[in-house]
Amino acid sequence: MIGHRVIYYVYTDQPQKVECISIHKDRECKIYKTSSYVSKARIVMQRMEILHLDIKRKLIDVHYLVCADVDLVFQNDVGVEILGDLVATLHPWFYRANRDSFTYERSPLSQAYIPIDEGDFYYQANFFAGTVQEIYRLTKSCDKAIKIDDSNGIVAVFHDESHFNKYLLYHKPTKILSPEYIWNWGVHKSSEIKTVRIIHGEKNM
Repeated sequence: MIGHRVIYYVYTDQPQKVECISIHKDRECKIYKTSSYVSKARIVMQRMEILHLDIKRKLIDVHYLVCADVDLVFQNDVGVEILGDLVATLHPWFYRANRDSFTYERSPLSQAYIPIDEGDFYYQANFFAGTVQEIYRLTKSCDKAIKIDDSNGIVAVFHDESHFNKYLLYHKPTKILSPEYIWNWGVHKSSEIKTVRIIHGEKNM
């Protein structure tokens, strides 16, 4: 985002471990402490609640939000080309796959349920963007669906990502990013991917 003002909002249950870094004068870093959870599933599902509540409370000083997992590693430039009203990123494992192989939630008991004959793409929930208003609507809807499932003792197959894909099925993204924005070296090499911009880093959980 060279040439633009950027605020980094860092959410962590261990703020004392966030290293102090020197950033550009047009950059600002705000660190927020979150609750600790015993499982990855609970951590990733909780972020939908955290995001929509914090947007409602205080994230009013930006036009766009780019939501990224903390373990992503930037490899090349990422700029304003990723911005739009509602932006999703194609999953590298499924961007060339048939719809029937997508790992949507298939249980009708879950709020994340997508029938076998529905769906356009499979999106990753670890890198998405949009206007503050659109991200608020997305995260609020996903959080509500997750809590309904939780009250019924249900956990969607891929946690918040399942609810994320359900939301985007009926609220189409205005921009779709290619897998170069979240690549995984475990995927077979692809002639379509000329420049890898972001990759999955190693998890420390």
